[in-house]
Amino acid sequence: MTQPHPNVLVVLTDDQGPWAMSRTCPELVTPVLDDLVSRSTSFENYYCASPVCSPSRASLLTGRMPSAHGVHDWLVGERHPDAHEDDYLGGLTTLPQALEEAGYVCAMVGKWHVGSSKRPAPGFSYWYAHRLGGGPYYGAPVWTRDGRRAEEGRYLTDAIAEEACAFLRQATGGPAGAQDATTRSPFYLQVCFTAPHSPWVDAHPRELTDLYADCDFPSVPREERHPWARALDDFDDAWADPLPSLRGYAASLSGVDRALGAIFDELRECGAEQDTIIVYMSDNGFSTGHHGVWGKGNGTWPLNFWESSVRVPFLVHLPGQTQARRVTAHASACTFLETVCELAGVSAPEDPLRVAGSVAGLVTGQVPDTPEASVVVYDEYGGGRMIRDGDLKLIERHVGPTELYDLAQDPQERENLASLPAYATVVSDLHAALEDWFAAHENAVDRAWERDVRGRGQVHPPRRGYDDARTYVPGGPSLDGIQAGGDDAGEDAGDDAS
Repeated sequence: MTQPHPNVLVVLTDDQGPWAMSRTCPELVTPVLDDLVSRSTSFENYYCASPVCSPSRASLLTGRMPSAHGVHDWLVGERHPDAHEDDYLGGLTTLPQALEEAGYVCAMVGKWHVGSSKRPAPGFSYWYAHRLGGGPYYGAPVWTRDGRRAEEGRYLTDAIAEEACAFLRQATGGPAGAQDATTRSPFYLQVCFTAPHSPWVDAHPRELTDLYADCDFPSVPREERHPWARALDDFDDAWADPLPSLRGYAASLSGVDRALGAIFDELRECGAEQDTIIVYMSDNGFSTGHHGVWGKGNGTWPLNFWESSVRVPFLVHLPGQTQARRVTAHASACTFLETVCELAGVSAPEDPLRVAGSVAGLVTGQVPDTPEASVVVYDEYGGGRMIRDGDLKLIERHVGPTELYDLAQDPQERENLASLPAYATVVSDLHAALEDWFAAHENAVDRAWERDVRGRGQVHPPRRGYDDARTYVPGGPSLDGIQAGGDDAGEDAGDDAS
């Protein structure tokens, strides 16, 4: 390495389930990503902070849970008549701010979706942003450099890659040797694809969809529709005939793979490959029929915390790494900020409400991958919370059932043990742990547990004084009185990405 601090390239996909990698879904055509996996450290039990995009992304940037940063659901943005260009994370120190303070040049290209994307968020000096969080891959809504609304003329995944490459040339001075690597500033580049979020059918270049023309995806389960599954229009088509949607989902990931190839080629051309840490991950999980669901946390009512929704792919390639490593220890995505800081040689800013420390030792192999390396993992989405402690996983809700699973004996989460007398003490102990932990890691303004979040989107940040969600009250609405779908159908129908 020729720089005092390594560069950091973070690739973040949208709605990529933990199963949607070629090792577990061999139908996927992703040769560039497969090569990266072969020389990276992959975490097999990496959990997002919330099974929907905006809260989970805010947790990556802050290390806080939604009850401490105030992003409780996917952000509706300009499509709502009462929405403003709000800065949801205002007053909180984010990862790019910490890196900029340490001398990094920071860039974000693609999906932001944790507040206004009209202007660069604090810490970033290079910015190419989607206006919302998702939508069409052709004619995508974006902001121009001078803050005007526009439609992207390029296929969005390619456009994001091209903007990333343009930043790399700017940050490094172009081809190898154009700028002295020992004197230039290190960079942090956050490449945020909207893929593989819907739309899937007739939404991607022919050369990508043709890869799957004859594929029927035998690795993807075909299960009966779960009683909790929401009635969303786009997913109704997937239920009727899953193959067109599966082919589109896979084609979008092959598009990401092609984009990765272009970005990695640019890294080599610019002479930055040997100085760059590469992180690949998704914001939240996703199901394409898994567990009888199409969607993520808000693909059901009550909102779900099944493994396909809360676990995500996560891998890290260190400069010079040539061998694959797998980490089975449980880790939370709230470790992301401190992990990147440690790997970059930068001190993480102090924050009493940050919930998890670095897992850099697991990345480098300095910490053994043993059961003792696992952490207790917490997750939340509105009035639902999850704790995984060892093999036991408890989910509690204001509205809906309590769930308890033994993931060692029941990895598919089919047998809910919560009501069995033999597990009463387990439920009580895990409940107490949830209560105590969240009491120490939330604040009164941003507390999500008491907000009536139903996956329909969030319009305003709570710290602005708005309260666009009702407060839960004892004896409040029951499942029988709640109609699935309705106002939130547009989110998963492709009008937004979460």
